Amino acid sequence: MRSVGKHWPRIAVTFLPLLLALLHAVGVLRLDVLQRLDDIIYDARLRATAPKTLDERIVIVDIDEKSLSEVGRWPWGRKHMAELVDELFDQQKIALLGFDVVFAEADNSSGLAQLNALAQNELKDQAGFTERLRGLQTTLDYDGQFAKSLANRPVVLGYYLNSEGQSRTSGVLPESVMTNEVLQGRTIRSTSWNGYGSNIEVIAKAAPIAGFFNSITDRDGVVRSLPLLAEYKGRYYESLALAMFRVIAGSPSVAPGFSNEKFLSRSYQGMDRVLLKQGDKSLAIPVDERVATLVPFRGPAGASGGSFKYLSASDVLMHRVPPGILKDKIVLVGATAPGLLDLRVTPMSEAYPGVETHANLISGLLDGNALLRPDYALGYEVLALIIAGLILAFGLPLLPALQAVGLNAGVIAALVGVNFWLYQSFGLVLPLASSLCMALTAFGLNMSYGYFVESRTKRELANLFGTYVPPELVDEMVKDPDAYSMKATNRELTVMFCDMRGFTKMSEKMEPTQLQELLTGVFSNLTSLIRGNRGTIDKYMGDCVMAFWGAPVESAEHAHLAVKSAMEMANAVRGINQEHRAKNLPEIGIGIGLNTGTMCVGDMGSNIRRAYTVIGDSVNLGSRLEGLSKAYGVDIVVSESTRKLAPDFAWQELDRVRVKGKELAVAIFWPMAPANRLNEEAATELKTWGSFLKAYRAQNWDQADVLLINLMRMNAKKYLYQLYSERVASMRLLPFDPDWDGATNFETK
Repeated sequence: MRSVGKHWPRIAVTFLPLLLALLHAVGVLRLDVLQRLDDIIYDARLRATAPKTLDERIVIVDIDEKSLSEVGRWPWGRKHMAELVDELFDQQKIALLGFDVVFAEADNSSGLAQLNALAQNELKDQAGFTERLRGLQTTLDYDGQFAKSLANRPVVLGYYLNSEGQSRTSGVLPESVMTNEVLQGRTIRSTSWNGYGSNIEVIAKAAPIAGFFNSITDRDGVVRSLPLLAEYKGRYYESLALAMFRVIAGSPSVAPGFSNEKFLSRSYQGMDRVLLKQGDKSLAIPVDERVATLVPFRGPAGASGGSFKYLSASDVLMHRVPPGILKDKIVLVGATAPGLLDLRVTPMSEAYPGVETHANLISGLLDGNALLRPDYALGYEVLALIIAGLILAFGLPLLPALQAVGLNAGVIAALVGVNFWLYQSFGLVLPLASSLCMALTAFGLNMSYGYFVESRTKRELANLFGTYVPPELVDEMVKDPDAYSMKATNRELTVMFCDMRGFTKMSEKMEPTQLQELLTGVFSNLTSLIRGNRGTIDKYMGDCVMAFWGAPVESAEHAHLAVKSAMEMANAVRGINQEHRAKNLPEIGIGIGLNTGTMCVGDMGSNIRRAYTVIGDSVNLGSRLEGLSKAYGVDIVVSESTRKLAPDFAWQELDRVRVKGKELAVAIFWPMAPANRLNEEAATELKTWGSFLKAYRAQNWDQADVLLINLMRMNAKKYLYQLYSERVASMRLLPFDPDWDGATNFETK
């Protein structure tokens, strides 16, 4: 992984989405679109994970269009309601009845009609009229009849709370289940109301247990939550679902439960659960900061939805339901007829019966799987953002595109996986949209910065160096363009000069176009070998190629690569000559000189023309060595500095030479073969040659002659041995020179 310091601008850009997401999470910069996206994710997940199975414990008696057409418009007379209650308890033997309707007015419409008819009779007997009136009032007390049907039965009435400006109230509220005193001075953010619409007194007294059926509508108009408790004038009242659940549980008392979490909580020590206490037993129902809980919808709505059994109220009222079929069931009476306006927008449907939302919550409470947005959701969101954001901010800029895609996908998968696991395992509904958007935005900004900013630099770098270095080196350079420039610097490099011989002879026998085609083919072949070994082409000078290794991309193996390239080039020329012999074309030869040393490399030249090249004494020596190759009958001459850095080859020392412009002698070598491929005969030859050079430099000509004879037997065609045979013969005629260092002087370039 590359240095972090070189990528601070890109890291800073990638860090911006994290900063914005954190500002949103803590409420400094709220982004409604993220909340809306969280709602969409929640709704989709809820629909995908809903069990879609029938809860046989709960039955909905539906005031549907069929019931309205058979019984009459709503509200029905209390006589019908009394008959409905009696049928459910006496014939069907239900366990509990709840009303998702309110009986806010007295039922006297039928009585008034009969009283008017009575008054129109010509009854002159005042005493008789009074007696008959009293009897009629007793007969027509339908509210009383309904109250009698409700009395002493497990019934939970419904009512609603409101926040109208005039604080309207009607009917009688049930007893509250909690007061401000039990909060011990704490403030909770439950829903608060200043009015209500409840049941008339006679009905409320007969069935004293009641619960409000208000829901919480989110900003997008969707009902996802139901409050369990709501505040009115310092007292807390229970919802319809909670009231029915408490009756089933044996009417435990209600108490607040407080969070002790001081790190992840949005509001420290807030109320995070409703406690139902009975004796030494306690049941905790988790709630959010509004003392509400998300409705655990079981599936699609209505009779065809399959979550709850629906019975038409008229069928029950008219005894069309077989007796006992609802035995021990929990029954909710509610309305689905569109005209009664009890249809709501929920995550499951745009027209979801209000009564079924309560049925879903009761079902969830019975199963203990109520969903919850906990008060520590803020802490979770911040923690997830920081971990994921830092991984992406420091990881994406340092990785290539494909690996960056993998990292981003992995982070997103982890965010979604952990979030979904907490939802499935613990019913926790935690924020996800901010983390997802942060991750996607960070990835987008990282890629955009890479393309529009860094890629421009990389393209410029490729344009600068593309004609000098191999494409694979350019690809390596563009990963870190700031590390490369045309600015001249001193480095240890290995330089090569390669001269093609036989060019003049070929030019005499070939047409210019043929000669051009031949040279192009040869140079293309040699150039591909240089570039294949990570070499940088410096220039072409007629029939000479100049190249170097170790710049612009540094390499510790620059000497090894240069020698390897030279040997491959020599083999390539031998192959070309085989083709020439077959075509009756002149053969060509090459001379290669290699030297390693400190050189100045960079963009050099004039204002008119510049080039990326190397200069210095080490470069000049490399050029001189190329010229010596012909003198020693070899195709490659390598300096001692290069040989030391390329120990993987078997070397034959050619001589010690003092070239023009140099006072010190340098040893020169010829690479015979890779060291691991040197055969036994060649090894013996090298050992004998070493002994010869020792005798030669000691001016022991007799021993030198004997060793040369042995060497020429081993390799009679080798020009080097013929050269030294002539030298020994001529130097034998000279007197012994104690100052001779064994070097050969060359005065020409």
